[in-house]
Amino acid sequence: MAIQWTSPPPPDCPFPLSDTICGVIFTGRYAAYTHADTWYPTWASDGHQYSPWTDGNFERPIDNIFNFDCSSDSRNPTNAAYGGKSGTAQARLVGDDPLNLKVENLGVHYASPAPYGGRYPCGSLVHNGVWYYGTYCLDETDRGLNWDILGPFVGFRTSYDYGKTWQDCPHTPEHPIFGESGKNGGKVKIGAPHFVHLGQNLEHSPDGKAYLVAHGATRPDAEVAWIRGDQAYLLRVTPSPETINDPAAYEFFGGYDANGQAVWVKDFAQIRPLFEWNGRVGHANMTYNAPLKKYLMFCTDGGNTISTFNTYVLESDNVTGPWKLVTYMEKFGEQAYFVNLPSKFISADGKTAWLSYSANFTNMAFGSSWVENPPGSRYALCLYEIQFDVR
Repeated sequence: MAIQWTSPPPPDCPFPLSDTICGVIFTGRYAAYTHADTWYPTWASDGHQYSPWTDGNFERPIDNIFNFDCSSDSRNPTNAAYGGKSGTAQARLVGDDPLNLKVENLGVHYASPAPYGGRYPCGSLVHNGVWYYGTYCLDETDRGLNWDILGPFVGFRTSYDYGKTWQDCPHTPEHPIFGESGKNGGKVKIGAPHFVHLGQNLEHSPDGKAYLVAHGATRPDAEVAWIRGDQAYLLRVTPSPETINDPAAYEFFGGYDANGQAVWVKDFAQIRPLFEWNGRVGHANMTYNAPLKKYLMFCTDGGNTISTFNTYVLESDNVTGPWKLVTYMEKFGEQAYFVNLPSKFISADGKTAWLSYSANFTNMAFGSSWVENPPGSRYALCLYEIQFDVR
């Protein structure tokens, strides 16, 4: 049965309501694949989608949190045979029908997270046959309410054969690409960047560049974690094996000039937030809906790790905003995270698409009892058909 989420936004919501996309309708059609999370499909020129995955099992159900095929937490017993390194895996998604995909495991790659406790997948892009696979760190020493404190974005490992073999990232967690640190109370801006979905092989890039959106924080007292922060940030690069790990090749959104036009800067110190909402800017992911000529932002208001999460959707005519609120979905999942909208599954008129996300991991890990809302939301690659209420 089709449903439209109708949760009112919190009183401090900084975004005006959209007057062109006025809601998201869930049609009732869905599918779920694997028993793992952290899925960010990228649409390659060969017609397939490629994605990271981690923290779970590809085929067999999870018996317990210590019985993983792949884990990004270096302390998990799964990683003992690899010297306590973090595991980040990859897969190929074959097919055009979200309800009938063939999801192929392409193996696990191991790398050190030191001096952090975990190293996780983030921005993933296959462009001109080259796969750029980003990782970021979490400081997993605090198991309190601010569990899994956000560390820095490390950089990209690279594959020239669609994930069969990899060249390691030239940067390390201790010396990441943008020089940030999440240690000793440090706050990061580019903690977990994700490539903006710009169609197959970046076909809808406005200038041939790849764009990334990330979440972070600057307040000394900010509770910034994998799913919680204060700001979203935007950066761009012309993707190539020579530029992808070169910090000098990047430009950063630096705010707006007196005429309201976006400013791009080369100096990381001059980076400015794309938007702000204290405590409510967690994981952020953006897709360009070419038929509607709209950029859509999917952002998680995560609270602490062991809680329900909220998801809100924003829209803009431009990759740099300004942004308007499409919908605020309280307790979506009820604990949905890593929400994104793969370009490949947007309809010809732009009004129908498929959300990708995972959900309710603390049911498995900590015995929580969050319900599957909408139905089918579980610890997996979840795909759910949605329709945009376009006016």
